[in-house]
Amino acid sequence: MKVLKFGGTSVGSAQRMKEVAKLICDGQQKIVVLSAMSGTTNSLIEIADYFYKNNPAGAIERINLLEQKYEQDIDGLYSNAKYKEKARELIGEQFDYLRTFSQAVFTIFEEKVILAQGELISTTMFQLYLEEIGENSVLLPALDFMKIDKNAEPDMAFITENLNQVLAENPGKLYYVTQGYICRNFYGEIDNLQRGGSDYTASLIGAAIKAEEIQIWTDIDGLHNNDPRFVKGTKPVPFLNFDEAAELAYFGAKILHPTCILPAKLNNIPVRLLDVLEPQLPGTLISSKSKKSAIQAIAAKDGITAIKIKSGRMLLAYGFLRRVFEVFESYQTPIDMITTSEVGVSVTVDNTKHLSEIVDNLKKLGSVTVDEDMVIVCVVGDLRPNNFALQAKAVAALQDVPVRMISYGGSNYNISFLVNAKDKIPALQALSDALFNS
Repeated sequence: MKVLKFGGTSVGSAQRMKEVAKLICDGQQKIVVLSAMSGTTNSLIEIADYFYKNNPAGAIERINLLEQKYEQDIDGLYSNAKYKEKARELIGEQFDYLRTFSQAVFTIFEEKVILAQGELISTTMFQLYLEEIGENSVLLPALDFMKIDKNAEPDMAFITENLNQVLAENPGKLYYVTQGYICRNFYGEIDNLQRGGSDYTASLIGAAIKAEEIQIWTDIDGLHNNDPRFVKGTKPVPFLNFDEAAELAYFGAKILHPTCILPAKLNNIPVRLLDVLEPQLPGTLISSKSKKSAIQAIAAKDGITAIKIKSGRMLLAYGFLRRVFEVFESYQTPIDMITTSEVGVSVTVDNTKHLSEIVDNLKKLGSVTVDEDMVIVCVVGDLRPNNFALQAKAVAALQDVPVRMISYGGSNYNISFLVNAKDKIPALQALSDALFNS
């Protein structure tokens, strides 16, 4: 069985939903994971914000506007009056439920319930459409089997046991429709897998059922060898190994969420990236296979802050790096890149929520310099030490771009450069010219 995930733009309108139905209804059994319709999650975040600000009138106004949008989608999706009425009834109940939050104290728990409604609505509409066109399908509520533990990590034992039980209770179906992103937490409350969580859901489901393949359907024809928004003439990469894909996803490739890779890798399940607008194209296949002695792709991660700690006490001392890392750990702030010298260490972070506190604590260890508005440019491929020509070519490509940091050796698949945001596009273009277009 395959697992197919469709993002918000793929189900962003009645016509898109119909096209997705045509794609999946081929007589082969599969699990279909859907995101909320595009724009819905942002609207729900805005609604929750009004409730937080104790402005129920503002929240209800936004709820009414969103419901009107769905009224139009219902009219466009169903041709039978019976199914239109049933959809209005089911979706209307969910919007009535949203309005009830104006009568209660509003906390982060209520916010997560509100955010879950987007996926609940999209899957309800899609399953009802499959019923209208006579397909053998069933809706599997993700809240019945998708769960995270007390550390907010997926509870794979629970997911595997309960998903397979739910499937066993619905035998003989061809298409199983479920929600991405949403789950229950350790206490049984409605929670989520964070932004990009629908990819994660698909990968976790694939791991739980030992799927033949996980397919991530978006509106681009695979993962490109550079960012097509900034660089002309990019091409989809035919195949990547799991480690290369993970590096690219983490360092800025928007088509795939970083968390999606690990469950598939651990279970050796291929992940295929496909284009819902041009489904005949091969896309990108991610598996355990590698392309030797080649650069595969370039990605960039924005919003980076570099922090340099310089101290004479670091010279010939042990324990210094531990104390530096403990500062970041105490504020739950991950580090992206790190370089060291005899008297200094430079790191980068993309979460600046506690930047001032971190800097204050680091000043106890040495002098601190902070550079904001930076970008990590990541070159991914077979960069094992014996492929020194590829390393040299990547470094030489940036001879006219000021580079703040270089990180190499932590992985056999990645060399990363830290540059100013204003130098991002020249860096991406220079690397493309040298590595792919020469």
